[in-house]
Amino acid sequence: MDLLNTLVDKGLRRELPTREEALAVLATSDDDLLDVVAAAGKVRRHWFGRRVKLNYLVNLKSGLCPEDCSYCSQRLGSTAGILKYTWLKPDEASQAAAAGLAGGAKRVCLVASGRGPTDRDVDRVSETIRTIKDQNEGVEVCACLGLLSDGQAERLRDAGADAYNHNLNTSEGTYGDITTTHTYADRVDTVQKAHGAGLSACSGLIAGMGESDEDLVDVVFSLRELDPDSVPVNFLIPVEGTPLAKEWNLTPQRCLRILAMVRFVCPDVEVRIAGGREVHLRTMQPLALNLANSIFLGDYLTTEGQAGKADLEMIADAGFEVEGTDQVTLPEHRTETAGAGCGSHEAAGCGSHEAAGCGSHGSAGCGSHESAGCGSHEGGGMCGTPATAAAPAGEPRTDLVAVRRRGAGTDLAPNA
Repeated sequence: MDLLNTLVDKGLRRELPTREEALAVLATSDDDLLDVVAAAGKVRRHWFGRRVKLNYLVNLKSGLCPEDCSYCSQRLGSTAGILKYTWLKPDEASQAAAAGLAGGAKRVCLVASGRGPTDRDVDRVSETIRTIKDQNEGVEVCACLGLLSDGQAERLRDAGADAYNHNLNTSEGTYGDITTTHTYADRVDTVQKAHGAGLSACSGLIAGMGESDEDLVDVVFSLRELDPDSVPVNFLIPVEGTPLAKEWNLTPQRCLRILAMVRFVCPDVEVRIAGGREVHLRTMQPLALNLANSIFLGDYLTTEGQAGKADLEMIADAGFEVEGTDQVTLPEHRTETAGAGCGSHEAAGCGSHEAAGCGSHGSAGCGSHESAGCGSHEGGGMCGTPATAAAPAGEPRTDLVAVRRRGAGTDLAPNA
C-alpha cells in the first residue's frame, strides 16, 4: 500500500503524518491489518529494536476520589467494589515496588487517587520516592498524583522522581462529555508543569469510550504537540458501577489499528500498552508488541492484569526481550534533550486509565487504564487458570474484568 510506505518513510524521519493519513490507518480493512502491523513494526524496531520495557504500578491511595471521570472505578459516585484505602506508608510502598522490580520491571509508577496533591501529600510522596530509591538500586520512579500546583513538580523532581504521568485521555472537543469536575486545559497545564520542571512527561489516551476516529486522531496529534517521552494507550475497561460500564466498543483488530496510528504519529516515543490489553487484545496481545515497546507487568490499580509470568513468556515467545536497567529506553536524540533523566530512563510509568487518581488521569493512575483481569480468578484464562467458554464475537467479555484483591492495600502477595 502506498499509504503504508509513505508512513514508514515519515516514521523513520520523525516526520508528522497528515491527519488524513492517520485517519486512513484507522479505516484500513481486516484484510490489510497484518500489513499495517508490519509497517508500524518497522518504525518501532528502527527506534527501539526488539526491547520491551516493563513498568509496575503501585497504588498509593485507592478510591474515594472527588472527581467524576466517567471511566474511573474510583470516581465520585462509583459503586464498583474496588479496594479503598488511604496512603501506604513509605516502607509498604517500597515493599510493593520491590516485588515488581524482582519480576523484571524497570520503572515503578506511584499513583494516588484524587484531584491533585496537597503540599503535605507531596511531602509524603517525596519520602516514599526516597525510600524506594534507597532500598532499590537503579529503580526509575514516575509519579501520578493528579493536577499539579505551582512548584510541586520541582519538589517531586528534587525528591528523586524521574517522570510524571498525566493523561489527556480524549480529544478536547469531547472532554466535557467524559469529565465535568476539571477541564482538558487543566490536564495540559499539568503536563507542561512536569516538562518545565525537568521531569520526563508521560501522557496518553483512553480508547473505547464511544469516541470517533477523528477524536482519536485529535488527541494523538495533541499529544505529539505536547511532546511527552511516553504515550500510554489505554483501552477502556468497562467496570460495573461506572457510567461507561456498557461501552464495549473495541475489537482486537481495532486496538491494533489504534496502536499503529499512535506509532506512526509518535514514531520515536515510548508507546506503552496500558490498561485493557487483556480485555480487548486478548490472544492478539503478542502481535501488539510489534507496535508498542512498553507494557505494565502484573496487576493494575484497581483491576487484575495478566500474571507476571505470562507477560514474560509472551514477550519471549513473540521474539522480543525485556529491556534491562543498563539499557536506555529512548533514542539518543531524545535523551539529549530530555529533562531529568527522562529520556535516559524512559518516560513514564503511568498512564493507566483506570488506575486512579482521577484528577490525574481520570481513571487511572498511571498509564494503565485499569485493566483487568485476567485469568487469575475464574474467567480469564490468561493467567493459567481454567478459562470459561469464550463469549461470541462482539459480546462483552465481562469474564475478563476482575477487581484487584491482592498486592498494595492488602495482606496478599502482589502479582508480579
